Amino acid sequence: MRIDGRVVTPTGVVTGSIEVAGTRIGSVTPGDVADPQWIVPGFVDMHNHGGGGDTFTTGDPDAALRAAAFHLRHGTTTLFASLVSSPFPLMRSATAAFAPLVDAGVLAGIHFEGPYLSTVRCGAQNPSFLRDPSSTELGELITLGGGAVRMVTVAPERPGALDAIRLLASHGVIAAVGHTDASYDETLAAIDAGASVGTHVFNGMRPPHHREPGPVFALLGAASVVCEFVADGVHLHDGTLSFAATVTGADRAALVTDAMAAAGMPDGAYDLGGQEVTVSDRVARLTHDGAIAGSTLTMDAAVRRAVGAGIPIVDACRMAATTPARAIGLGETVGSLQPGWRADLAILDADLRVVRVMRAGSWVS
Repeated sequence: MRIDGRVVTPTGVVTGSIEVAGTRIGSVTPGDVADPQWIVPGFVDMHNHGGGGDTFTTGDPDAALRAAAFHLRHGTTTLFASLVSSPFPLMRSATAAFAPLVDAGVLAGIHFEGPYLSTVRCGAQNPSFLRDPSSTELGELITLGGGAVRMVTVAPERPGALDAIRLLASHGVIAAVGHTDASYDETLAAIDAGASVGTHVFNGMRPPHHREPGPVFALLGAASVVCEFVADGVHLHDGTLSFAATVTGADRAALVTDAMAAAGMPDGAYDLGGQEVTVSDRVARLTHDGAIAGSTLTMDAAVRRAVGAGIPIVDACRMAATTPARAIGLGETVGSLQPGWRADLAILDADLRVVRVMRAGSWVS
């Protein structure tokens, strides 16, 4: 199958065609084309709580299937199912329920955003569920998931956090730093222990100060850390997004949605981890205190926002696909349009809106 257009690769834009052979990319060839449509790699969202009216946070596999299908239509061909802070029995049941979806390739893995987080920086996380990291709980979840548990967000200042990070890293599970009031040095200690991702950097963190740089500067400056950014114009000002991406470079910046069930849905009342969320003008906030509660973002909209903020489309696609794929251990399989890699791609029009989506060589929308 041949598809003509402007093919976005990690190193530049190739005007020509891409050949798909079975489930793989066969070749990318320069040439004259009649249609200037964009051909971009399928997006990789490593932080996603749901969408289309469905959520990952309750551990319901049917809801997970529908949420994944919703984001697939928006170009996300690889994603983590992210849960918010919850009691351990729910963490166990969700792991058992989602592991078959990971095995089937519907999900790339499970991400526990909590409950080992800071009370001071909990944001929309339910404070009644927050607790110190437990290596016993984590060990049980890792064993139960059989490889399905892929990332856990931890506040490094909590007692037992560094041991938990070392445990996660030793089992090949990504340890992320987030929802934290940690100091600069405490964050560096977490990175030294094996943390390799910053969860929605800037949000849910002690703000940086020139005498107290805190976690933001530590994460942005660490060569081994991939920093997540929610590019919706709400979590981050466009100037902050552009500046941060300049500091990290596209190879350490990952666009994520942090989407909740309300993504793609009308304004109204929703639930996130047992807390009521009000969505107004597509912005999700906790009803009782107004804290930002995830987003209604999709990855195609995140790419449009990044490009609108001045980030070149090649870099924006690296941030939306290539870099997160590498961060989650799939960097030689998905996230880039090059020969031999899985044929995951999205066709975008001149306004960067999704026209069609392909996953593993088959059109899905």
